[in-house]
Amino acid sequence: MTEVISVRFRGGCKNYYFDPKGIQARMGDEVIVETAQGMEFATVTQGNHDVEDSAIVKPLSPVIRMATENDRRTVEYNRKREREAFDICEKKIADHGLEMKLVNVSCSFDGSKIIFFFTADGRVDFRELVRDLASVFRARIELRQIGVRDEAKMIGGLGICGRPFCCSQFLDGFMPVSIKMAKTQNLSLNPAKISGICGRLMCCLKYEQNAYEDAAKRMPKNESFVQTPDGPGNVKSVDLLREQVKVALDSAAPSDPLKCYHNCEICVLRNGKGSRDGIAIPERPERYVEPAEEDEEPALSPAMSTPFYMSRLESQAMAAEEAPVREKIGGPDSGGDKRRRRHRGRGHRGGAKPAEGGETASQAQPSRQENRPEGKPRQESRSEGKPRQGGQARQQSKKQEERPQNPKPPKAAAAGQQPSGEQKPNRHRPHHRGNRRKSGGEGGTPAPSQGE
Repeated sequence: MTEVISVRFRGGCKNYYFDPKGIQARMGDEVIVETAQGMEFATVTQGNHDVEDSAIVKPLSPVIRMATENDRRTVEYNRKREREAFDICEKKIADHGLEMKLVNVSCSFDGSKIIFFFTADGRVDFRELVRDLASVFRARIELRQIGVRDEAKMIGGLGICGRPFCCSQFLDGFMPVSIKMAKTQNLSLNPAKISGICGRLMCCLKYEQNAYEDAAKRMPKNESFVQTPDGPGNVKSVDLLREQVKVALDSAAPSDPLKCYHNCEICVLRNGKGSRDGIAIPERPERYVEPAEEDEEPALSPAMSTPFYMSRLESQAMAAEEAPVREKIGGPDSGGDKRRRRHRGRGHRGGAKPAEGGETASQAQPSRQENRPEGKPRQESRSEGKPRQGGQARQQSKKQEERPQNPKPPKAAAAGQQPSGEQKPNRHRPHHRGNRRKSGGEGGTPAPSQGE
């Protein structure tokens, strides 16, 4: 085991091991390390820790010192110098008429070397450009041609997933990606959908390739001959992630939809295209039943179901407002199966409030049959088969006959006393509903008074 610290340079994603030489560093500290190109400014990604000897490339370069304020000012000056060198190099490229695209400029920590990164379709003769740049900066000039993937890594950006590029965030190196990976994962072969900003296939196609290859070994291919719980058929499509297949049954009509089965519900008789001759069809396999979820969510108590922004009284009032109307009208404490009555006029009709003497109002007041005058026939209802008279005919019949006064028992009778010899007329007429109108309405004659 060897004690090392891990550092990362600017614009890189790879960690490098250095010998701390007794320096105790923590993650985020800035240090000066010695490299093959000279001293460089780096950031610590992992403090002092031990690693295996096989993971170290010897000889191990040492850490010179912790970064100071002068080192940070030197780094800022080099950044400013890089921006100026970028503009000057672009002008020189245009002057020489070279077919190359400048991507980035990097200046060493001591300022003795400047590296220019560019992209080009082919080889470029830049010897005259190097002489012009060396005469301007008075430093060692290096022009390095890179690929489009390295360009995307240096510049950075956002991918179609909405996240920063993987190559500029955590990838140590570029992995080989082929179009076969897109076919295995059943992706669209449209280059615009499976290519990154750099124009190459996306690096993320490599991430799940091993899982798809493992699932493809267990699943049948398209046009395979399989036996299902509903009979034999051919596989038309395969879903590797859900491990499901869609089968066109032999017994189904051409217009019927495809049946979907789980991988454990089918028995593969022939994997891939081919003839069915000589293939014995076994018994139908059993259907796959998904296991029921044993862990159910516990019911919330009333205290837990109440929102945090409402008090207990407010939650009870809201529950009462949301209760059904029937529960409000007739609850368990509202008197059983009593119906809701409409109150019209000034008094209650047929109320159950007891009057004086223990009798109810319905017992004290005579019924309509008792108030009907003698000799007047009772009108037949529609159910008896007699047609109902119109409004004008009924008014004419009321004009011809005289209506006697309806005797109303005095209040003393309601209390159990004998009524007096002279009775007062009942001037409170009963209310009629529907098409039955009062005799004193429009077109009718007023009821005769007692002296007539």
